[in-house]
Amino acid sequence: MTKFNEVVRVGIADMNIVERPTKIRTSGLGSCVGVVLYDDMKRFAGLLHVMLPDSSLGKSDCVNVAKFADTGVVALIELLKAEGVRTQSLKAKIAGGSQMFQFGSGDTIRIGPRNVEAVKKELKRLSIPLVAEDTGGSIGRTIEFDPATSILNVRKVNQGSKEI
Repeated sequence: MTKFNEVVRVGIADMNIVERPTKIRTSGLGSCVGVVLYDDMKRFAGLLHVMLPDSSLGKSDCVNVAKFADTGVVALIELLKAEGVRTQSLKAKIAGGSQMFQFGSGDTIRIGPRNVEAVKKELKRLSIPLVAEDTGGSIGRTIEFDPATSILNVRKVNQGSKEI
């Protein structure tokens, strides 16, 4: 029996994969970046909720790979490959990376933009095309991806939603 309207939720510094008709969602994207990798032919998708740009920022030897752009994108690809998705078939959509704080100095207040830059750098390094994005600003977001349609719905706090 096929389940309709099922949505898998991804937490902060977390990742998961789904196959149609199941959708995948994350909320709480302020300076964090939601990275969707998908294969529109196989109708598989993965979602990664990146908190920080680089695993060297980790404070312990036990690294949560989903927390960082440089380790999380690769780990998400490995999950998709385990389901038979070919790396060459993947496309990406991203959202988030807001500048949430206006105080402080230097890179400490630029976590959102740095997260976006780090995700784009990894996608480029891995030759995964970025086909759509909704990044920057100072507003939090919730995103939901439907692998059946390859549509990413982006809801911004007090600003409604749009599809990319």
